[in-house]
Amino acid sequence: MKIESIEKIADPEVVAIVERALSNKDLYLDEVERLLKCRGIDLYLICLAADYLRKETVGDIVTYVVNRNINFTNVCIMNCGFCAFSRDFRSEETYFLPIEEVVRRAKEAYYLGATEVCIQGGLPPKLDWEFYPKLIREIKKEVPNIHIHAFSPVEIWYGAHLSKLGYEEFLKILKEAGLDTIPGTAAEILDDEIRKLISPGRISTNEWITIIKTAHKLGIPSTSTIMYGHVEKEIHRAKHLLILREIQKETKGFTEFIPLSFVYEEAPMYKYKLVNGVKAGPTGEEIVALYATSRLVLNNYIKNLQVSWVKEGPKFAQFLLNCGANDFGGTLINESISSSAGAKFGQYMSPKEIRRLIFDAKRIPAQRTTTYSIIRIFKDINEESDIPLEKIEWSEEKFGSYFRLIKDERFRFRKRV
Repeated sequence: MKIESIEKIADPEVVAIVERALSNKDLYLDEVERLLKCRGIDLYLICLAADYLRKETVGDIVTYVVNRNINFTNVCIMNCGFCAFSRDFRSEETYFLPIEEVVRRAKEAYYLGATEVCIQGGLPPKLDWEFYPKLIREIKKEVPNIHIHAFSPVEIWYGAHLSKLGYEEFLKILKEAGLDTIPGTAAEILDDEIRKLISPGRISTNEWITIIKTAHKLGIPSTSTIMYGHVEKEIHRAKHLLILREIQKETKGFTEFIPLSFVYEEAPMYKYKLVNGVKAGPTGEEIVALYATSRLVLNNYIKNLQVSWVKEGPKFAQFLLNCGANDFGGTLINESISSSAGAKFGQYMSPKEIRRLIFDAKRIPAQRTTTYSIIRIFKDINEESDIPLEKIEWSEEKFGSYFRLIKDERFRFRKRV
């Protein structure tokens, strides 16, 4: 068979939408929904277009950040159906890291070469709201040059509620303490009907948007995310992408977009059938379609699209570099939230291994800061980094893990209450 033109083998509607995207036009809601439904030849077409836009916008460099995740507690007043990480305060599997332990971990990460610590936790009862700014101040006191990427919008909502301050006033206190950026997590799907199903009682879509916009207004950038593949449909994903696009048009405060597949194995709403129709995460085709569509929708506004090697695994993450992505995320050192939900690839990936995966994808690895300034570009696979972390073999005994924490009597939450 002779292929004369793409129009003869692909859906003409999809071809027209792709042409609009390649002409730097903003796509409409129904067009985004159609792209997310692409399969077969149409899926290959949108991947090709997304890869082209990626190359035109950010080139062949694939970035990564050397960072450490510190999830300071798994105790939470919420009962989100997708979360296998959190525990009720009465559970025997609770933990709460004291400030000095969080500082120790941040300091250790810095001297191993990390430029960032990412700090998030549950919403424990009886928490003194001043814990949040105090934690930041204590880290900055010991390691003033480390970037603190901390507290999701739901934690900011909780801190503001506890302190009886407005979001802006509370965020100002955090910024003055040394907060640099915030994670754009707790977004899940920005549709209240979906949120009521998977996380009743959690912040609403408007509250999430308000907190993010307020942070951006104060000069606190954030990431942006979506957590998908559970009960939502393509229309909900499409609306989510357009909400993020409109926020970025207004604030220019998002540093990147990170699609996060629903990890279903230990998620209560799947494991215990708490919500009707919950899927076992997105299919491979859905993941590819979301990455490619995200590049076509967000390219003019959010140029960095990150793969999640924790959610997708290293090899599939590597493949997604062909679907519009240009960032490989972080080393993490301690990954707890996805691991507790059943993800098979969590905890840590060395900078050397990240670079190998990028080189094998015929791209150029570069270490970056949290806000995407380039620290170093690597031109050769044999080129070595001089950071100490490169020379240390990770082990659970040395760096700990979620599964060790929930059994560690030193950090048991009940000792705090």
